Amino acid sequence: MTSSSPKLLVEVLVSQNIITPEAAAEIEQESVDTGKSFGELLVHKNLISDKALLQLKSELYQLPAADLSSAEIDKESFKNFPDNLVSVYKIVPFAKTDQLLKVGVMDPENARGMEALKFISADMDVTVEKYVIGQKDFDSLSRNFKTLTQEVGRALETFSKDQLDKELSIDEKTGKLEDITAEAPATRVVAIVVKYAVENKASDIHIEPFGSEIRVRFRIDGDLQTSLTLPSSLLSSLISRIKVLSDMKIDETRLAQDGRFSTTIGSRTVDFRVSTFPTRTGEKVVLRILDPFVGDIELTDLGLEGRNLNLILENIAKPFGSILITGPTGSGKSTTLAAILRKMNDEVINIVTLEDPIEYYVTGVNQSQVHEEIGYTFASGLRHILRQDPDVIMVGEIRDKETAGLAIQAALTGHIVLSTIHTNNTIGVIPRLIDMSVEKYLIAPALNLVVAQRLLRRLCSSCKVPDKANLGEEALIKKVLANLPKDVSAKYLKADGFKIFRAGGGCKECNGKQYKGRIAIVETLAMTDELEKVILTDISEKKLRDEARHQGMITMYEDGVMKVLNGVSTFEELLQVANEIESGENKNDEVIE
Repeated sequence: MTSSSPKLLVEVLVSQNIITPEAAAEIEQESVDTGKSFGELLVHKNLISDKALLQLKSELYQLPAADLSSAEIDKESFKNFPDNLVSVYKIVPFAKTDQLLKVGVMDPENARGMEALKFISADMDVTVEKYVIGQKDFDSLSRNFKTLTQEVGRALETFSKDQLDKELSIDEKTGKLEDITAEAPATRVVAIVVKYAVENKASDIHIEPFGSEIRVRFRIDGDLQTSLTLPSSLLSSLISRIKVLSDMKIDETRLAQDGRFSTTIGSRTVDFRVSTFPTRTGEKVVLRILDPFVGDIELTDLGLEGRNLNLILENIAKPFGSILITGPTGSGKSTTLAAILRKMNDEVINIVTLEDPIEYYVTGVNQSQVHEEIGYTFASGLRHILRQDPDVIMVGEIRDKETAGLAIQAALTGHIVLSTIHTNNTIGVIPRLIDMSVEKYLIAPALNLVVAQRLLRRLCSSCKVPDKANLGEEALIKKVLANLPKDVSAKYLKADGFKIFRAGGGCKECNGKQYKGRIAIVETLAMTDELEKVILTDISEKKLRDEARHQGMITMYEDGVMKVLNGVSTFEELLQVANEIESGENKNDEVIE
C-alpha cells in the first residue's frame, strides 16, 4: 500500500468481503497511476455505491455524513480557503458562520490533509466541523469552489493595465517571443481556460474577438455556451500564446493555420487540435479537445441495446468483412469506433488503426496518425497497414474512391475493417459506395453491417420530472409503436397512456442545464441474401428501405422515441434532430445506377 492509501478503509472493505485483497491492490495502483481517489475508483467499478461507501466511512471514522445533493451551498465559505486543500487533499468547505466552518472530507486518513486543515482553521480563526461526503457532492462543491471567471480574474489582477494593454510583438533582436509570452497574463489565462474546458467535458473551445471584447465559448453536450468574456487588449497575447504552444507562425495573421499541442491536466495527457481563422475583428481560434479518457466507454453506455447491440456483437465476432459507421460530423462516430475497438481488443489479435486525428487512445491497439501534408494519407497508410499482418483494421474515414477500394479489398482478404462514411442513414451507404466506384458484386461479400447514429442530450437523472404524454405526443408514440416488431412494441404499450419525463428546473448535478451528457440513437442494417439481391438488381431507396423493414430494422427516429419512453431524453430534444434523420417515410423510388 502507498502512504496515501486509506488503510483502515481498505481493511474494512476486505474484511466485509466487498473487495478481495488482490482487487484492493490493483485499485490502489490504479489510483496512483490515474490520480483518482481509491473511493472514486470503487464506485466507478460498481464495487460499492457512493451512498453505501459514505455510510461506511461515517461509521469507520466516527464523523457525520453530509448529503449535500439538495443543500444550498454558502459561497462565503470559499473565501480565503486554500486551493490546494481542495485539489490535493480533497477537503472542501460548504458552510460558514462567524466562528464555524463546515468542511466535507473525502479521506479522513490523510494525515497531511488533516494537519493542513488544522493550520488553516487557526489562521482563519474559526472552529472546523468535519463531515464525510460522497464523490458526487465533492465534484459539485469543487466545481463551485472556483468559477472560470474568478480564476481568470485573479490571473489578470496580478498585472497592471499598462502590461495588459501591451500588444505582443516579435523581438527581432532577441527573438525571445516565448519568454515574453510566458510573462504575459495570457499564459495563465490559457492554462485556466484549458483546464476548465477539460474538467467540464467540453469537446471544443472557441476564442472569438468581437470589437471591445473576446468571447470564450465551450461546446458541451453538443451546444456552445459562453463561458467567459475578456478584454480585447488581451487578444494578441492570447493568440500568440496558443500559436507558440501549437508551433504555428506567430507573425502570420492573414492566413488560417492548423496545429496541435499536448498538456498534462491532473494525471493525464490531453491533446488539442488547434485552428486559427482570420476575421474582420481579429483571429478566431478553435481548440478541439482530444481527451483519451472521454472515450473510455462501453457500447451499452452509448445507448446501444436490443437488436442494434446484438448485431454489432455478432458482426465483430466474424472473421472478415467491414462494419461502417455513418452520420454527420459530431454524431459520435469516433466514440462508437473506440468502444468497438475496446470490445475487440485482445492480445491474440493484431489491431491497427489509421486516424486523423487520434481522438481516443486504446491500450494494446497500434494507432497511427495521418499526415496528408507529407503524403501519408488514408489510402497510402492503408497500403502499409496491410503489410503489418493485421487482423482488424480501423480506418478513420472513407472519403475517396482509392480508400474505398482498398478498404473493400482488405475486407475481402480476411480482415475485419472498421471505418466511417458520411451519409444521412444506413441505406445511403450502399449508393455512396457505388458512387465511389465500388463494384456492386463486391459490396455484399465485403460489407457486414452499417450503423447510423445521431446524438441526443440526456436528461439529468437528478432533476428530471415524470409526466404523462399529451395527446399529440401519444399519437406520435402510437404511430411509431405500430411500425416496430411486436416483441419490441409490447414493452411500451400501456392501457393508461404513456409515462415520459420532462426537463426539470436544473440542479447542482447538471449545473442548472437540465441535461447531462449525450446518448446515441441508432439504426443498423445487416447484409443478407435478400439485400444482396436488391443491390445486384435495379436498386432504389424504396427497395432498400423495404428490405431494411423486412429485417426488423428500427430507425433512428424510432430508437429516439423508445429512449423518450425510457426516460432518457425528451420529445423536445428528439424533435430538434428529427429533421436530420430518416423516419421511414421517404417514398423516393429513384433507381440508383
